[in-house]
Amino acid sequence: MPKEAPRPAADGDPTRAVVLGGSIAGLFAARVLAEAYDEVLVVDRDAVTGIDGPRRGRPQGKHINAMHVRGRVVMEELYPGITDQLIADGTPFGDFSGSVRWYFRGRPVKRADIGYIAVPASAPLMERRIRERTAQLPNIGFIERCDILGLTASADHAWVTGVKVQRNDGKAGETIAADLVVDATGRGSRTPVWLEEMGYPRVEEERTNIGLGYVTQNYKMKADPYHGDLAIIAVASPDVPRGCIFTKTEGDKTLLTVYGILGDHPPTDQQGLYEFVKGLPVPDIHEALKHAEPLDEPVAFRFPTTQRRRYERMSRFPAGLLVIGDAVSCFNPVYAQGMTVAALSALTLRHHLHSGTTPDSRQYFRDLARDVIDPPWEMTRTVDLGFDGVEGKRDLKVRMGQRYLAMVQVAATRDSSVTRGYMRAAGMLDRPEQLMRPGMVARVLLNALRGPAGPAAVPPAVAEAGADAGAEPVPGRV
Repeated sequence: MPKEAPRPAADGDPTRAVVLGGSIAGLFAARVLAEAYDEVLVVDRDAVTGIDGPRRGRPQGKHINAMHVRGRVVMEELYPGITDQLIADGTPFGDFSGSVRWYFRGRPVKRADIGYIAVPASAPLMERRIRERTAQLPNIGFIERCDILGLTASADHAWVTGVKVQRNDGKAGETIAADLVVDATGRGSRTPVWLEEMGYPRVEEERTNIGLGYVTQNYKMKADPYHGDLAIIAVASPDVPRGCIFTKTEGDKTLLTVYGILGDHPPTDQQGLYEFVKGLPVPDIHEALKHAEPLDEPVAFRFPTTQRRRYERMSRFPAGLLVIGDAVSCFNPVYAQGMTVAALSALTLRHHLHSGTTPDSRQYFRDLARDVIDPPWEMTRTVDLGFDGVEGKRDLKVRMGQRYLAMVQVAATRDSSVTRGYMRAAGMLDRPEQLMRPGMVARVLLNALRGPAGPAAVPPAVAEAGADAGAEPVPGRV
């Protein structure tokens, strides 16, 4: 293990960056750091290299692994050919918009290709391929099964000089000296605590309690419910706070992730899960499950709150330390933004490495907030606050955003151009404000005023209940 050395490095000395956490965010960070540092070490408490299945340090590893279009494009830029590699592994692919059967508020949207593909590889496969490609770089190494104890710093705490670690073999702790430490340890990051211990103010945090719970199960289909489509996706709405992703994945398997907001969580017993799916305002998936053979047991995950740490607002921050990925912002996972934000954050990090000197931490966090995190954070916060039980301030801007988004979703059931614009924003190809361009606003208003196209789909459970009661079923309600 390298011993601590004074930092910053003297001219001509080899430079080293240390990434804390072998997450996808950590791997993306290591990839761009390898362009600027002589050595990059990735430290993780788990065994990470050579792992094929879900690993302990990624609790969502058994669940849906959606990466938005922009994230896949950046991944391909960082690892040329990786998309073809995932497809060669047997992962299906199709247009992110036109090949997916999308439902908003119980109604199918008008189909529209956006010209960018989705490749729904499972979480273990995608992480393994990214990790293998990262490990192929000659100046990147992995230190595994190693607990991260804390940071080391200069006497005045103005400069982080390395990280204290302890291997899981019971030996005494050691120090890895570094010119730059990047924290990619996720939601449970201890950087806020370490900063306070060094005399810095506590970082401001934002949290929204969404009470999300979801359950995932893999199937082998005995009949084709897709009819050429890649996936069937029903998006939760305030009327029905349940949603579902039913997608093809590698190995000729189908993966189901079904979720509920504000405590309306799917159960993990098989029959209970089927009944929960039956309550969706999209009968396609319940019908498909009649021809599905479970390959494993249903697995649950709970996500009570979103979280964002506002490092960009700190008045002081030590040099030689940066934070990335979920350790900065942890989004509602049903919007599938985490990996794309991690990829874009790596590009921001790369931009701050161009001069060859240690990045300016405060400028990095400002750029990260403005260019990467703010747009999706504000968009999804607006959506989350559309559910009445979610606590938070609903000012005029939020209420107007919610109203307009509802109109966009209605208009998308009639106008493929609206669908295309919405999906480009959802795929993070365009910033959300692109939906406010005059031409798009006109299309939205024209089509939304006509109301949604066709009747709302009725959950089978509701239809049966209405028939038993001799009354008309109520569309879109559970």
